[in-house]
Amino acid sequence: MPAEARTAVKLVCATCGQANRVPADRVGAGPKCGSCGDPLLSGKVAEFDGQTHDKAVRTDDLPLIIDYWAPWCGPCRMMAPEFAKAAKALAPGVRFAKINTEEFPQIAGRANIRGIPALILYHRGREVARLTGARPAADIEAFVRSKVQVRA
Repeated sequence: MPAEARTAVKLVCATCGQANRVPADRVGAGPKCGSCGDPLLSGKVAEFDGQTHDKAVRTDDLPLIIDYWAPWCGPCRMMAPEFAKAAKALAPGVRFAKINTEEFPQIAGRANIRGIPALILYHRGREVARLTGARPAADIEAFVRSKVQVRA
């Protein structure tokens, strides 16, 4: 048995917040949450609440990029479809999520968000890099690939 098959990847469910362990060799097979049954790696952008944000940042083993945005922000709304395209392109090796800074200002404050849209790339509990301003999907993909190794 290859070493990768024996290891597990920790992922937090965006729906219920439950931490899950997925065999590393099954990451691309559409794993579902053991608690609620929702997909863990759908290739779509998850919408986090404050608790899920904090737990996923601390727990997830896969790279996690979070879009800090607000509904009143024109550039944020313009970038949303591009962020979704990048999420689809980098799935299942990278998780994409967003958090509304208007609803969760304490999260934005702790993350030292000074302007939106702001993208922060996390990996295994720590911030790897950040990118500010509205960007096309290709720029987001290139940013992620330049900072972390992306699983196929």
